[in-house]
Parts: sequence; C-alpha cells; structure tokens
Amino acid sequence: MPRLHLGDWVDSGVDWLLTHLAWLFDAVKAVLGGLYDAVNAVLTAPDALLLAGILAVVAWWLRGLVAGVLAFAGFALIDSLGLWERAMSTLALVLVATAIALLVAVPLGIWAARSKTVSAAVRPALDLLQTMPSMVLLIPAILFFGLGTAAGVVATLIFAIAPGVRMTELGIRQVDAELVEAAEAFGTTPRDTLFRVQLPLALPTIMAGVNQVIMLGLSMVVIAGMAGTGGLGGAVNEAIGRLEIGYGFEAGVAIVVLAIYLDRMTSALGTQISPLGRRAAARARTASAVRPWAHRPRPVVAVVGVVVLALVAGGMNVFGSAGTTEASGSRVGEGREVRIGYLPWDEGIASTYLWKEMLERRGFDVTATQYAAGPLYTGVATGQVDFQTDAWLPTTHGEYWSKYGEDLEDLGSWYGPTSLELTVPAYMEDVNSLADLKNHAADLDGRIIGIEPSAGMMGLLKDRVLKEYGLQDSFEVVDGSTPAMLAELKRAYANREPVVVTLWSPHWAYSDYDLKKLKDPRGAWGEGDGVHTVARTGFADDNPDVARWLKDFSMTEEQLTGLESKILKAGRGKEQDAVRAWLEKNPGLLDKWAPVDGSARNRAAG
Repeated sequence: MPRLHLGDWVDSGVDWLLTHLAWLFDAVKAVLGGLYDAVNAVLTAPDALLLAGILAVVAWWLRGLVAGVLAFAGFALIDSLGLWERAMSTLALVLVATAIALLVAVPLGIWAARSKTVSAAVRPALDLLQTMPSMVLLIPAILFFGLGTAAGVVATLIFAIAPGVRMTELGIRQVDAELVEAAEAFGTTPRDTLFRVQLPLALPTIMAGVNQVIMLGLSMVVIAGMAGTGGLGGAVNEAIGRLEIGYGFEAGVAIVVLAIYLDRMTSALGTQISPLGRRAAARARTASAVRPWAHRPRPVVAVVGVVVLALVAGGMNVFGSAGTTEASGSRVGEGREVRIGYLPWDEGIASTYLWKEMLERRGFDVTATQYAAGPLYTGVATGQVDFQTDAWLPTTHGEYWSKYGEDLEDLGSWYGPTSLELTVPAYMEDVNSLADLKNHAADLDGRIIGIEPSAGMMGLLKDRVLKEYGLQDSFEVVDGSTPAMLAELKRAYANREPVVVTLWSPHWAYSDYDLKKLKDPRGAWGEGDGVHTVARTGFADDNPDVARWLKDFSMTEEQLTGLESKILKAGRGKEQDAVRAWLEKNPGLLDKWAPVDGSARNRAAG
C-alpha cells in the first residue's frame, strides 16, 4: 500500500497558517498574555498568608468551617515549601484557560443539545481532543503562539474543553421533556425555556463539567511547563531534568493542594447556584441540627470577611511596590530586557545564572527560563529567547543546528572540548572499553540506555560507534530522555546491576557515582564538542556589548566545576546567591568577562 504522507500535509498546512495568519496568532497571544498577567498580578499582589486567608473564607462559606481550616493549612503548606509564586502562576494559567474553555464549551454544548446535526458533527472532534496525547497539543501551540504562557493557555484549554461541551449537552438533554413541553404549552419562548427551565435544572451536570475542565487543566500544567510557562509545571520539569525526587514531590504536593481546593469549591458552588441543590441543602439543615464544624456563614458575612482582609492588606502595605534601581557608569544595559533560556544540565545552569548575575550588574533586566531542548532551540530561532549558553556543537546538538541554524547566531565556544562516551559503573570490572561490551551483551540484556533520539550523539552511536565495534547485532539502543537515562542509572547502581548508559563530560553523574568511561581506542566517537553560546538572529546588532562579552567569554574546567559545586551546595532556588558568593571569591572576573570601556560608560552617563 502506498505511503500516505499525512504528516507532510500537516506540516504544509502549518507553514501556510504561519505565513498568512501570523498577525492573528500575534493578536491572540497578546490578549491571552494580557489576561494571564492581570490574573497573576491579582493573585500575587497580597501577602501569601493573607490570600490564603481569603481563599479559606471562600471555602468556609461554600463547604463549612473544617473546609476553611484545611484550605488555609494547604495554602500555608505551599508557602512553607517556597512554591507560592509558582502555585499562583499555575492557578492563574488554569483560571484563564478554564474561563476561555467554558466560554466556548457551554454555548457549543447548548447548541449540540438542541441540534442533532451539530451534536453528530462535534462528537468526532471531541473524541479526537480527548484521546490525542497532550504532548502533541503543545507542538502547534508553540509554533503558533511561541514559548510562554500564551502557548500554555491554548494547549490547556484545547486539552480541557471536551468535557465542558459533553457535560453541558448531557445536562440539557437530561431535563425532563414533559417540563419543557409544559413551558412551551404556556407560551414560553425557546429562549426563556432555555434560561428559565433547562439551564437551571442542568446546572449540577454543567458544574460537573466545569469541575472536569479544571482538573484536566491542572493535569496539563506539567506538560505546559515545557513551553516555558513556569509555575508548578516548570518546577516539576526542573525536578525531572535534575532527577530531584524531593523537589518534584514538593511541586506535586502543591499541585494536589490546588486540585483538591478547586475540585471541592466547584462542586460546592454547583450546589449553591443550583435550585435543586439549594432546596436539598435547606432540607438537610432543617432535618438535623447544624454541627459547629459544618457551620457555613451567610454570603454577606463571607463578603465582609474578604473585604476586611483586603483592607488589612492595604493598611499593612503587603501589596508590595516596584523597586527602583539607580543607574551608574557600569550599568550600560539601561534596563533593556534580555531573555536567557537554559537546559537543566549543570554547565547550562551554572553559565546561565552567571550571565544573569553579570548582566544585571551591568544594568540589564534579565529573565532566565528552563526549557526542554526542542522548545529551547525553537524559542531562540523564533526570537522569543535571546540566547542560550549550552549548545553542544557540532555533534550532540547537531540535529537541532541543522534544523534551526539558519535562524541562529553562533557566538562561539566558551568551554571544551567535551567528550561523548558510553559509561558503566566501576563495579563492572571486566568492562573497560567499547570492545569489551560484545562479550557482556547477555549481562546487559542487550540494551544501551540512551537519551533523546534527536540528540546528535544518539545518531553517532547508532550509525558509527556500534558498527565500528561490531555491536549493532548484539545491542539495542533504547531511545528515551536524559532524565529517564539518569533514573535507570540510579536504579541499577543502587542494586549493583550491570548497565551501560550514554553520558558525556562534564556531567555531575561522575561526582555522584563511581563510574567508568569506556575507552574508545578506534576513535569512533571522534573529537569532543565545544559548549557554544547561540543567539537569535539580530541579537548582536541589538546588544553589541553583550554579544562581544559572550564571544570573548571562556571558562576553565576548574572555574566551571567550582561554580557548579557552589550551586549544588547552595540548593534549589539559590543559584544566583551561589553565583554572587563565587564571584566574590573570584574578584576581577566580572570586569574580565563583562568589561565596560570608557565609551560605554559615557553612553550610560549620557
């Protein structure tokens, strides 16, 4: 049967859309970004515990005193874990995506309930959305709306919209037909029948759909974090990239707290606004005495409580204020924005936060965001990220360079040469070189644990290294990801099991585990990569001083490993503090790597 080039057709359609409707995508991105920024500003403005108190009052009103206490405890836990701002960022993204999804889903569900033709047409599309892997939805979102919150909002609302449509349609169809006929017999218009009969009776089912939209939105935040949305999804991806189980667990707990709160509040709100729910709650209250822990205040009391807390916030000045920075002769950046992207690799983290600190000292407004390799190169190529310092060229990231190289500027190598290798634990005493692997294929189950299939070293391993040593028939290279490879190495090492993995130098695994680099007497791996800085096209013209600094930048192995060690000891969230301490112990490096000449000082002063 001839090959159906469906993927090529999709690529052509995407290219056409990007060429002819870029203006529309830019407009949607601006609107979504503005909505997200507004909601996030409201959520992050008050002190963490104050907002936790406001959310607790809402829980008290909707579900009772115990629910209010537990809600406050849950949000206080998030604050104690140092994840408050990330949690509010995630909450803002979910709220915006949910609101937009419902604006589409509810009218579409109503239309489907009133028209069998529409229902039949919509059903296959909903089936596609509900069964399509969530990661696939992120790809067009990034292409059309770029990296950041807009892509995350779009991917989330598309992923979550289906249950909103289905439950709205189901709720209206389940309304007793005799009630509808009675309303029509008394001369009620179709519009009034919908709003006065069908929607009120369908509200419990519709609210169940709202609940499912929110839950699916929260389940998407981890995937959306790969597009640079930050929040708790970004925290989980950072933990995966660094194989930090504890930090990943903390971020997961924060997501669970948000999920439970939103789940309980939406279900209780459905009861509050539904006529049937209010009647059932009233009957329950009159049938038995209200227990103290189940007491719920009247709406006016809840509103007064929220207002009082807000006034307290204003009186205590906990809404924060923007700081100002004085300019000096060395602050040549004059507040210009620089966006750095990085991979969760030690040298990438170290160099990124080093440049973040140095550029901020030179007066630039710097943001640093972690991405997976694919979205990072996409972001730099499309101009949404200014530069990244961890491009391994020409081999490891060769596949990305061949795809995006025309839209990138190579600012040179600042460290190298690196080395690519296959690595085994030191307790595998009989395996010391690539040639030794052939005699131990059975012990290793014929598997070499690889990383991302798009990485250049994977192609080199499959096409050259295995053939050079006659291993192609004895071993299978298991495609996966860097975190999955490190997890497999950690598991096998803990159990002292034989394992062979793809690794490179420098890498923190060599300091955490006792490992051996397999010798390559035939030179199949070739020469090592250089660690390059690559920037978007036009970055050097826009920021000539920074581009010059980056081109002249280089680190010795002693400097790089020393900075990496400092960052690892400082711990999560203190990377820049570690960089500051390291620069203080290495005076003169700032002026060496980011020098400010007399003309630059004069421009800053003028």
